Amino acid sequence: MDRFTVATAAYPLDWFDDWAAYEAKMRGWVTEAAGNGAALLLFPEYGAMELASLAGAEVAGHETRALRAVAGYVGRSNAVLSALAQEFQLTIVGGSAPVVVGEAMVNRAPVFGPSGDIAYQDKQIMTRFEREDWQICGGEPLQVFDTPVGKLGILTCYDSEFPLIGRALVEAGVEVLLVPSCTEGLDGYWRVRIGAMARALEGQCVSVMASLIGSRPEIYGVEENTGMGAIFGPPDAGFPDTGVIAEGVMNKPGWTYAQIDLNAVRAVRADGRVLNATHWGEQAGRDGKPGYILVK
Repeated sequence: MDRFTVATAAYPLDWFDDWAAYEAKMRGWVTEAAGNGAALLLFPEYGAMELASLAGAEVAGHETRALRAVAGYVGRSNAVLSALAQEFQLTIVGGSAPVVVGEAMVNRAPVFGPSGDIAYQDKQIMTRFEREDWQICGGEPLQVFDTPVGKLGILTCYDSEFPLIGRALVEAGVEVLLVPSCTEGLDGYWRVRIGAMARALEGQCVSVMASLIGSRPEIYGVEENTGMGAIFGPPDAGFPDTGVIAEGVMNKPGWTYAQIDLNAVRAVRADGRVLNATHWGEQAGRDGKPGYILVK
């Protein structure tokens, strides 16, 4: 599929009194995106943290018990989204969640295919809060997801701020980078957005950013969230001069849509006004220790 519509979320956390309420929310969001022709849906980082509400206020507000509670619901939430992906014949990247792996905990984004396949991408590099407060670790290596809408890679929030990770995915054939994010303030939002736009520039590809938004003081670690959905490309032939293909409204819940043309990615990589993706290797030999010149 060379042309398809992507839907990326500005997603507010809710408080659920029962599992049926969570299922209804997921169905509502997926139904809306499918009704607008989307073939790929992106939910944000830590979108699953609202599941802590099902364990009650005392647990949801606790520094570590909230994480464990959410991890315990991941299997059930994956089943819900997998069934919706099959029903609507979509590729869905669900909200990431803390997952227990052995003695460690990772931040894992699930990927659901229209045939019922379930895969995942673990976040690679943790923020200070994840390391110091939540003690979440970097997980399994980067993956390329070969889906009905093309080869996708996931750079979870902070991961998007590290160019070598994005480059590894580009070199592996990825044409669309997905950036699910969770940022407390506007500064954090812009750090991730700048990273997402830079990766689209360097890799001459599309990057898609989803954001957790809104206030949920009852759930530890995600009390305040800022952002919006957006889709970026390289500012070059076939793409907007700003590199911004589409963007939502800051902190307004809902989907942001854009049509992605993979042929435009291939064309700009082959014959763009600049060839960042091709010329990346020319940094080798120029990235050593700089010389030192004293100018008086």
